[in-house]
Amino acid sequence: MKLQDLQIKIFADGANLEDMLSVYHKGVVRGFTTNPSLMKKAGVQDYKDYARNVLQHIPDDPVSFEVFSDDFVTMEKEAETLSKLGDNVYVKIPVMNTKGESSVPLIQKLSSQGCKLNVTAIFTLEQTTNVINALSAETPAIVSVFAGRIADTGVDAYVLMKEAAKICMTKPKAELLWASCREFYNIMEAEKSGCHIITVPNEILAKSKNYGKDLEAYSLETVQGFYKDASGLGFTIL
Repeated sequence: MKLQDLQIKIFADGANLEDMLSVYHKGVVRGFTTNPSLMKKAGVQDYKDYARNVLQHIPDDPVSFEVFSDDFVTMEKEAETLSKLGDNVYVKIPVMNTKGESSVPLIQKLSSQGCKLNVTAIFTLEQTTNVINALSAETPAIVSVFAGRIADTGVDAYVLMKEAAKICMTKPKAELLWASCREFYNIMEAEKSGCHIITVPNEILAKSKNYGKDLEAYSLETVQGFYKDASGLGFTIL
């Protein structure tokens, strides 16, 4: 059993180009997402040079780059600049700005102009509905609902994502993305909920080596690991 056999598309979430290319060449992931926080962590100095470099190495899979501005006029200009960098670019637009003002009017304008968007930081079904209604039926888009952070509040993210998937069905070119993956099993949950995409950090994607492993064999492997570690300590109980 392989991850590639699942219907859901796995996107890698990160900004380190070396890590991105590593999973890209393995053929497990089918897209990439970045954000300003990840770029800061990766030490990116020049945004546009970085984006061009990424697209030179990854010219086919979808890659999401986020706007930086907090005002919608500048945000629109940034979106237009990023969109022109490549046909596989999706521009990440937050569902609201830092003042809590809705990005829906800008989303509607950009989508109607053919700009592929990844609307991010969505937490509620109301936000999901508003974004879906604003998207053009003719333009591909990604609707990123932060399931992991939603679950952190004690809400059943799986139930919410099932409802979000129904909402997204009204726009066939819009894909629902399960964002802020917390554990490997979230991939299975996202698949069952009807999501099209899940973003998976590299440290969680590394656990794919266990996917489909026989649990009895895994139990034995675990016991053997404990025994090896205990033997290496040199301790005695008796």
